[in-house]
Amino acid sequence: MSRVVLTIDDLCLLYLSHCDGYYRKNGEPTGETENIRRALRYVVAHCGQRRARDFTPATLIRVRQSMIEAGLVRKAINIHVMRIRRMFRWAVATHGLPETVWRSLTAVMGLSEVRSEAKESTPVLPVDEGTVNDTLPHLSRVVGDMVRLQLLTGARPGEICSLRSCDITRGTNGVWTYRPEKHKTEHHGRARRIYIGPAGQAVLSAYLERDPVAFCFSPAESQADKNATRKQKRQTPMTPSQAARKAKGRPMRLRFTKDTYNRAIQRGCEAAFGMPMELRNIKATVQRLPVTMNAAKRDAEKARLSAAAAAWRAEHCWSPNQLRHSRATMIRERYGIEAAQTVLGHADPRVTEIYAERDFAMAARIMQEIG
Repeated sequence: MSRVVLTIDDLCLLYLSHCDGYYRKNGEPTGETENIRRALRYVVAHCGQRRARDFTPATLIRVRQSMIEAGLVRKAINIHVMRIRRMFRWAVATHGLPETVWRSLTAVMGLSEVRSEAKESTPVLPVDEGTVNDTLPHLSRVVGDMVRLQLLTGARPGEICSLRSCDITRGTNGVWTYRPEKHKTEHHGRARRIYIGPAGQAVLSAYLERDPVAFCFSPAESQADKNATRKQKRQTPMTPSQAARKAKGRPMRLRFTKDTYNRAIQRGCEAAFGMPMELRNIKATVQRLPVTMNAAKRDAEKARLSAAAAAWRAEHCWSPNQLRHSRATMIRERYGIEAAQTVLGHADPRVTEIYAERDFAMAARIMQEIG
């Protein structure tokens, strides 16, 4: 009786199906499945039709080289390689793949910083508070308050986006405690507490008088503010057809995501620091090119504009993660590294459970002063 041959394509599909059910938090999928899918694309492109049992360390090195040639940064490549190895370990346990296949792949060492041709990732640097203040007038009221609160607390962008009034405990010591329903390290059994001092409370208070389980910062509210501002600036009233289109609109999300929050800040930076209009709307710029220009030249011009826009944003735009780094830098300089780790919720294996309550109390005292 002939045995079914497990190909790389088959294995990748089976593993992704497993990941869809495995990588979930509170019943919802996490981003790890999509990360694994990105890693496996390089495997499938290189050797999808080969037998899974024929995947060798040399094959993995060639797959890794294709990631380098695609422009991935070194740390991302090393993580992708670990994901690929994890798939083969899973196949040993579930589909009878010889253990020697997975064991041999562990011989492939990670790329090192000094002995690799792969690009290095750009470190996330703090953003100057003056730059933030210059951007704030160009953000909606809601997004501006999200920025202010994140800068005061050092919370992660996702924690700001998912904040609800039911997650806030108003302490008798003048400090509020925000316990996110979901957070980055909850699957490790770690607690996450974000302390909000008087300045942060002043920002947040206006958003707490609503349904306790509703998200405090709403894209719909942000869009409504933006529409009201545009209406005030209109020189002529809207026609009935314009009003109908505006009323219909597009369905708004219930909450900001990390990406939409970041994009809102990016738009504010573009307005605040004078991004040229030809780069802000490349599609419209390309449409205005002479109709006599051939397709190759149009594509080349579009690529040039895209590269110029990316370079401009890299120089002038900042991200929500930089706000967190700014707060970390300030706390570290004023209170020390342990205080910064505790306030920002960094996992540190050297910190034992016996110090947890002491550290939480220290974080609360710090935010009472500065947050």
